[in-house]
Amino acid sequence: MAQPALDPHAPAFTRRYMNLADPRLGAQALFASDEFFAPKERMLDPQPAVFIPGKYDDHGKWMDGWETRRKRTTGHDYCVLRLARPGVVHGVDLDTSHFTGNFPPAASIEGCCTDADVPPDQADWQTMLPPTTLQGNQHHFVEIDDARVFTHVRVNLYPDGGLARLRVYGQPKRDWERVERGTLVDLAAIENGAYLVAANNQHFGPASQMLMPGRGVNMGDGWETRRRREPGNDWAIVALARPSTIRKVEVDTAHFKGNFPDRCSLQAATVSGGTDESLVTQAMFWAVLLPEQKLQMDHVHTFGAELAALGPVTHVRFNIYPDGGVSRLRLWGDVA
Repeated sequence: MAQPALDPHAPAFTRRYMNLADPRLGAQALFASDEFFAPKERMLDPQPAVFIPGKYDDHGKWMDGWETRRKRTTGHDYCVLRLARPGVVHGVDLDTSHFTGNFPPAASIEGCCTDADVPPDQADWQTMLPPTTLQGNQHHFVEIDDARVFTHVRVNLYPDGGLARLRVYGQPKRDWERVERGTLVDLAAIENGAYLVAANNQHFGPASQMLMPGRGVNMGDGWETRRRREPGNDWAIVALARPSTIRKVEVDTAHFKGNFPDRCSLQAATVSGGTDESLVTQAMFWAVLLPEQKLQMDHVHTFGAELAALGPVTHVRFNIYPDGGVSRLRLWGDVA
């Protein structure tokens, strides 16, 4: 079943960038100063936090998140995470859902960059988010303006308490110098640095999920629009991980059977400057990379010979006709 509509109040960075703290992509909770009431791993669960009345375990009330015991000494609790990919963080969500009398009054986040899986004792931790006041049972979305690349983060709770979820939204940074020239790379992959610029509708599933690795696990793991009741078509604009000539396209409608798009097409261009809003306007007039192609349900569609010779491009507009759901979009280009 498709997931609920996106939170209209969540900032744009939650839809534009990947969650670098997603365990499905390789993120891991490495160490916590305390996890008496609830383990640190729950804090990274990709699903929204839930509350189950009457559920208890050996340590007390079962809570869906990371929760420490009541601190009776000086200091504060903290947890160290390894991000799924080295990246630049653009925003975080400190989510205290269902934590009411046991949420931390404040929290901060630090980051470091190291080649080690576990940060050494002398790691250079840098403040990413200074101590910030928290409230109970709510999301705390905070935009981060920091160009540094981090591999690990440390979230600090002052002094103790529970955090239902931690999301760290950012853009991965890949060392392209290590990629052999001429290699075909999926330049729409979120783990390579691609990101969603905009989409006209994301009622049942965010368009950014099309850029995730692997095949979708169910119908909720993809981009799905509402049923269109007026003329036109739905679309999503993707910024490629780097400029490239697109050689192969894959459109995967896995799990979409009664709601897959009838057709799809691609437009593309090389873009510099402007804003997301101006790109939406420009994209209507971009050159056609892939003419309209018929789609099937629950199927991987591969296109190559059908692609126009546009040369290197930086952005694509993916059109679906008239609406529906797509699990994954792959845009394979050569690394020059």
